[in-house]
Amino acid sequence: MEQTRSVQGIVSRVAGPTVIARSMAGARMGEVVRVGRAGIMGEIIRLDGDTAFIQTYEDTSGICVGEPTEGTGEALLVTLGPGLLGSVFDGVQRPLRTLEAKSGAFISRGLSVPALPPEKRWRFEPAVAPGTRVAGGDAIGRVSETGSFVHRILVPPGRTGTITTIAPGEFTIDEPVARLDTGETLCLSQRWPAKVPRPVKRKTVSRAPFVTGQRVLDCLFPIAT
Repeated sequence: MEQTRSVQGIVSRVAGPTVIARSMAGARMGEVVRVGRAGIMGEIIRLDGDTAFIQTYEDTSGICVGEPTEGTGEALLVTLGPGLLGSVFDGVQRPLRTLEAKSGAFISRGLSVPALPPEKRWRFEPAVAPGTRVAGGDAIGRVSETGSFVHRILVPPGRTGTITTIAPGEFTIDEPVARLDTGETLCLSQRWPAKVPRPVKRKTVSRAPFVTGQRVLDCLFPIAT
């Protein structure tokens, strides 16, 4: 979902994890909404005129009729890039260790933290040179995320152009590492709608189960080759 202006509404009813808000004309299905003064996260699951039915991700205790709601203009997005390995997240990709550092063992409602460490710098090594024509899914470089895992930096789906500038160095996940002739910049990370499958060139057909020797696992065939 493309970012739009924020839509502000008013809570008219709270029923368990579902919040109904009025005056939400302009909101979209699947849009993430901040509900109440606590700013708890929710997602629009139904629209009826200017009334939005919001499924919240957090406890709605204490949310009252008349409190404000505000649309973010975006669907639920996940951040993809260096820093994912070794992290543990909740259901909306908030890193649990960071949440614990901010609010203790019990997570405060409405708490929002970056999915990946925004201040950490990663060593980027280009795999293409200026003048190279690239499209979505092409690798433009690599980052060693751990001692044994190399993270490939890809052109986001739907992007195409010719590389005008690219250079090695240390970058945060949001700093541009390359620029296209279209004026667009490429970073180490991408944000992608959680409910939209990533595009693939082809799918490999599974032909045999991966047998672990543990019957409680093997009966489910969790992995195939």
